[in-house]
Amino acid sequence: MHHRLSPPGVLLFTGDVFCDLIFAGADVPVLGQETYADRFGIVAGGAAIRAVAAARLGADSRLVSTMGDDVIGSHIRTTLRSEANLDLDELVTISGYQTPISVAISGPHDRGFITYVEEHPAAIPQRRDDVAAVHLDVADAAQPWATELRSRGAVMVGGVGWDASGEWSTDLLAELDKVDVFVPNHDEAMAYTRSSDPVAAARALAEHVGLAVVTRGAGGVLAVDSANGDEAEVPGIPVAAVDPTGAGDVFTAALMTSFGEDWTLSERLRFATAAAAYSVMGLGGSASAPTAHELVGFVERRAADSDWGFLHDWTRRAPLQQTTATER
Repeated sequence: MHHRLSPPGVLLFTGDVFCDLIFAGADVPVLGQETYADRFGIVAGGAAIRAVAAARLGADSRLVSTMGDDVIGSHIRTTLRSEANLDLDELVTISGYQTPISVAISGPHDRGFITYVEEHPAAIPQRRDDVAAVHLDVADAAQPWATELRSRGAVMVGGVGWDASGEWSTDLLAELDKVDVFVPNHDEAMAYTRSSDPVAAARALAEHVGLAVVTRGAGGVLAVDSANGDEAEVPGIPVAAVDPTGAGDVFTAALMTSFGEDWTLSERLRFATAAAAYSVMGLGGSASAPTAHELVGFVERRAADSDWGFLHDWTRRAPLQQTTATER
């Protein structure tokens, strides 16, 4: 079924902005020993990945978050200012606050993190009249500003972080009725639903939310739309991965960018999967997220045997930004 999920408008991204220090091609070091990485990058992480990825695909993107006035925060803010279509007017600076930092040790298929985050007040969106869709943590979906935006017709896209406690409380399922779309990875989906495979997990989640989308890394993605009974499964696009950090965020941003298009569920998933596959060939999701121009060239080279007519129609309308990285 072809349908638009939201009218044209701003895509709003909330959550912490991180400074990601990425060491690629390295093994996790043993205490007391030293290991060497093949590549290194300093990039904007967290909510910034989603905001940048959407902006590069031509969406009007707005980042609502907090950062410190530390050296790292200043560097990340300068990096973000170079992005077209990205509104930073609601990126709040807090004096004396240390901008969150994640050290990612990344291989081609997975990665591990060491993260430091200080307590800080959450940023609340102030401009709300022009918002078409919002990405937020499911835990924030009950906030008054979120319920107001949803009542105005904004599509609420929920995400979750890694549960370091290992509990994966099923209480989350009761909160999913406060969002319209839920996008976990397969580990998160199976843990929260107590399911043994991603398909069963997606179907279980769809009992609580309108659209459940379960990402599976290189294995692609599957989704269940409970509103009309649609199910779709899209394979990944094989690439030589350098760093998967932020690929799920790029996927979600691309999916949200598709909301204003008259596409099928499968086409939305293919679009977002292609964007995520492109991003893993570079370091850091915000640095390697594709522009529309790059994405079209990528699918022509890597997946030319599939029908991408819907994508070519989209690029005739989407702003084709200049290439931001070496064509891959």
